[in-house]
Amino acid sequence: MPASSGQLIEANRLAEPIRLHGVGVHSGADVSVVVGPGEGGVVFHRTDTGGSVKADWRNVSATRLATVIAENGTTVATVEHLMSALSALGVTDARVEIDGPEVPIMDGSAAPFMAALAPKVVPGGPGEAIEVLRPVSVRAGSSFVAILPHPRRRFDVGIDFPDPVIGVQRAIYDIDAEVFGREIAPARTFGRLKDVKRLRRRGYGRGASLENAVAVDGERVANPEGLRFPDEFARHKLLDAVGDLALAGRPILGLYRAHKGGHRLNYQLLAALLSRSENFKIVA
Repeated sequence: MPASSGQLIEANRLAEPIRLHGVGVHSGADVSVVVGPGEGGVVFHRTDTGGSVKADWRNVSATRLATVIAENGTTVATVEHLMSALSALGVTDARVEIDGPEVPIMDGSAAPFMAALAPKVVPGGPGEAIEVLRPVSVRAGSSFVAILPHPRRRFDVGIDFPDPVIGVQRAIYDIDAEVFGREIAPARTFGRLKDVKRLRRRGYGRGASLENAVAVDGERVANPEGLRFPDEFARHKLLDAVGDLALAGRPILGLYRAHKGGHRLNYQLLAALLSRSENFKIVA
C-alpha cells in the first residue's frame, strides 16, 4: 500500500540552522546546540570532543529516565524531545552540533524546539515511511508497548500512577506538525518532588527545576503556574514516544499503543519491529 493512501509523508528539510542554549536536566551542564541541514539521518556532532553519533535505535545505550545514544565512544543523552520535534516536522536529516553531553531540556517540553525549528522547515517532497505489516508488542510486568498496522501515525498512550494528581490518564492523537505543535509539544517532563535528592545522588536530575519540569507532590503540583493541560502527564509520555520512535530513521505508519510504557520498552519495540523484515516494508 503506498503511503499516499493513508497519511501523506513529507520529507521536509531545514533551510538554515537554529541555535538554542540551556541546561541538561540530568547532567546539569550548560549546553549550546545548533540544528541545521544535514544528510544521512539525524547526526549529533560533539564539538567539545570531536565525536559523532547517529540518532538510530541501534545506537541506544541507556534508557533510564532518558534516551541516550552512543557510537564509537561518543554519547549524547536526552535526545527524545528534540527528536520528537524533528519527527513531527517531517525532518529526517539534520546535523546537530552540541558542545556538551546532553541535549538541553529547555522548559521540559518540545515546544521551544518546535518554535525555533518550524520557521526554518521547507518542503522537500514526498518521503519514505515504515509501514507496519504485523502487530508487534513488548511487555514487562504490567507494562506494554505495541505497534499495529494502521494507515496513519497514531499514538495511544495510557499511564497509571499511584500519585493522586496523576492517576490514570490516556492520550490519543494522530501526529502531524500542527497537532503535535498545539496539543503535544507543550507537555512537560515530570517527576516526584520527594525523589529529587535520591536521583541527584545517583547522577540524575542535577539540572531539574520548576522552570523545566512538573514537580509532583502527592495530591498537588508544586509548580506555581500549575499544569498546561489536565492530562499533561499522558501527553508528555506520548511526546517521549514520538521522539523514541523517530530513532527508526523514518516515520512509522502504524498505531503505537502503550500502557505504562517508557524509553526502554520503546527501544525494545523498535528492535522487535525492525529486526524482522516480515514486520514492515518501506513505502513512499
